[in-house]
Amino acid sequence: MRRKRLLVLLAAELLAGSGIARPPLGLVQAIEMPEVPPGPYADHMALDPDGQRLFTTPQAAHAVDVLDLRTGTVLRSIRDFDNPHAAFYRGDRGRLFVTDGKGTLEVLDTRSYRRIKSIRLQADADGIAYDARTGLLYVANGGADAGKSYSLVSIIDTVEETRTGDIRIDAPALEAMAIDNATDSLYVNLPDKNAIAVVDLKARSIRSVWMLTRATRNEAFALDSAHHALYVGCNEGDVRGSILVLDTTSGKELDKLAIGSWVDSMFYDARRQRIYASTGVGEVFTYERRSDGSYRALDPVDTAVMARTSLYSAELDRLFVMVPHLGWTSSKVLVFSPLD
Repeated sequence: MRRKRLLVLLAAELLAGSGIARPPLGLVQAIEMPEVPPGPYADHMALDPDGQRLFTTPQAAHAVDVLDLRTGTVLRSIRDFDNPHAAFYRGDRGRLFVTDGKGTLEVLDTRSYRRIKSIRLQADADGIAYDARTGLLYVANGGADAGKSYSLVSIIDTVEETRTGDIRIDAPALEAMAIDNATDSLYVNLPDKNAIAVVDLKARSIRSVWMLTRATRNEAFALDSAHHALYVGCNEGDVRGSILVLDTTSGKELDKLAIGSWVDSMFYDARRQRIYASTGVGEVFTYERRSDGSYRALDPVDTAVMARTSLYSAELDRLFVMVPHLGWTSSKVLVFSPLD
């Protein structure tokens, strides 16, 4: 593995010396998941940086697969999920929280991999956002798939492992969420309304709603709190999508950046001031923020069809991209190292 990483870095240096544009990311590892059956989707991941474990949610397997990053193998497959969507790892308590589309938040012990409890939610439990200051986990659930005209953001105490409240949002579905600690806000994507709800975390109510006018089908988020910028990934068509750049002090749309469609994960790399967007068209799109506040597109990096979900770790300085088993492409996780 070390030899492979050295080869990637050497190739990057050669490209830099040749005058040829080099990609922003270099592939350093591919971890195969051979037991995952065919299926077009895989959802969000969680990372144990100290233990070098990656928790994945291959939906076709109805399981949570634990990957060993040191050996590049599947360490454990935890079965009997209905439709796993998102995972959050709390290392200080040895707990993994996984949303299951049937309407539960499953709590697992990460030493024994046993289920500790199931916290009842409404159907279509999906996206999550964690507030490290309070230890509260916010979980999207309910809506049209639960037979409701409204959705909920349920509030979970990750110490007591209990549901402590709900925030009602009048929308048939909720997508990605992001917490802005600077303003005690939770941003929630409302794709059916082409809007973003701004939730006051102290009041546990909606503070404002920002309507989007320059793009549609907003599903993914990345937050750059230092520059008061919220990046909104939009899936406008089957092939093409965009990133809207919003000013978090006003909700104003500042810019529109072209990407491929079917984006489901975006991350902001504060060290390099880059946005990474993993898309279903088989590429990770990267934009770099310039000192004047404009954005420069870097070369897209190949992944695989429907490799929509990803996870960037600033601690490990790695981007993990989840690939579903689709056609002759086997399920795997691609591990990329950002290149300066």
